[in-house]
Amino acid sequence: MPELHELPAVALRDLLRKGQVSAAEAAAHFLARIEQQNPLLGAFITVAAEQAMADARTADSVRSHTPSGELPLLHGMPLAFKDLTDVAGVVTTHGSAALDHKPAPADGPLVALLKEAGVTPLGKTQVPEFGLTAYSENRIAPPSRNPHALSRSSGGSSGGSAAAVAAGLLPFAPGTDGGGSVRIPAAACGLVGLKPGRGVVPAGESAGDPARLVVAGPIARDSVDAALMMDALAAPGAAGRPDGGYLAAVGQEPPRLRIGISLDSPWSGTFPFIPEQDALDALRVGGDLLEHAGHALSDASIRYDNRYPDAFTSAWTAAVGAARISPHREALLAPLTRTFRRRAQQRSPAKLAESLAFLRQFQHDTVAQYAQWDLVLMPSLAQAPRPVGWFTGAMHGTDRWPAAQWPGDADGDYRKQCEYAPWSSMVNVCGLPAITLPVHWTGGAPGQGLPMGIQLVGPMGSESLLLQVARQLGF
Repeated sequence: MPELHELPAVALRDLLRKGQVSAAEAAAHFLARIEQQNPLLGAFITVAAEQAMADARTADSVRSHTPSGELPLLHGMPLAFKDLTDVAGVVTTHGSAALDHKPAPADGPLVALLKEAGVTPLGKTQVPEFGLTAYSENRIAPPSRNPHALSRSSGGSSGGSAAAVAAGLLPFAPGTDGGGSVRIPAAACGLVGLKPGRGVVPAGESAGDPARLVVAGPIARDSVDAALMMDALAAPGAAGRPDGGYLAAVGQEPPRLRIGISLDSPWSGTFPFIPEQDALDALRVGGDLLEHAGHALSDASIRYDNRYPDAFTSAWTAAVGAARISPHREALLAPLTRTFRRRAQQRSPAKLAESLAFLRQFQHDTVAQYAQWDLVLMPSLAQAPRPVGWFTGAMHGTDRWPAAQWPGDADGDYRKQCEYAPWSSMVNVCGLPAITLPVHWTGGAPGQGLPMGIQLVGPMGSESLLLQVARQLGF
């Protein structure tokens, strides 16, 4: 029998529900994996081993008195949460040295939702400061590294969660995505990452998100495991949720689709970029797979307004401008955070309102263009996973992260991120669902070299369709 960490999440879930594996056994197995591998991987900021084992024993006690058919959907499943959301009794850091790190008094909405579904939280995963960046590095813990090449980043902001899933430290994980934060790390780590449409998973939304960019979604090894998590995240009655749930629907054959292929990006006017050959190879491989599956592909020319970068950045950084940070601790912020916080505080309410109005119009215009096709196809990333420290210029070593002096080039850092992931944030602005699939490896075969993915963007309510297409392609 395979070891527990080698099993698909669905298979592990079935063993737990049947009582063939106890929640305590599962938690202990994954905690041992974390203890062994996390020192090099940096996927976890905090491991809550004692609390996790107590929760697992409680789950086993409940199971002994409950018929399997009445157990919650994810009974006993080991899980971890990004260190941006509160887990009761566990420290929340937001990846920042400028905050007091105190145990949370109560669960955040996403944690409460998944605890109700039966999960056992093992700890908190690595994030960039306040979740702002496409890499998971900060000043309080070692950087999150890519399991396929430890010198490379696992992406961000759900980078610790993606690294943990790819390395078998978790069966799957929830991420949150406000500008690519599920899809970027999933693509970097060779995983399936689904960003649901706006409103499908209300528990992932944030009060400090005026443009409603952020939504919670699954990071998983395949579409079936992602569908299982979607059944826990999206309540019955959610827009587009199949009557029998996502897991029941994922194996159904999708209809023949019209798919538009595009390399157009709303960032290219401000930050001109050239996709690496690896990104183009992934797009070609993905297109070939889709055509072989019977779908009709054609070129899609999408026009984007060149005012987008400024408007998106205003909306994206509004929350960090409002964050409560003591003035004497502002110097502890990373250069990018400090710079964009200052700009957000200097921005007038009228300017923010103008940006939000523009983004609403951008959404209307872009969705109308996408509607010419059933799905729109593009690379997940324009570049292969970047080296750790590449965005900041710090180039961390494994033993010198606390003393690394990050250069203060916030604008250079931001530009690199936008050139790395130029097809992510506009999907959040439009509120559309999107999925990333690991179709290509730079070494020529699955598991060789670095993963490169494609992104498929669908209309509102198409989460199930995206999962079906992923399953059809073998992911």
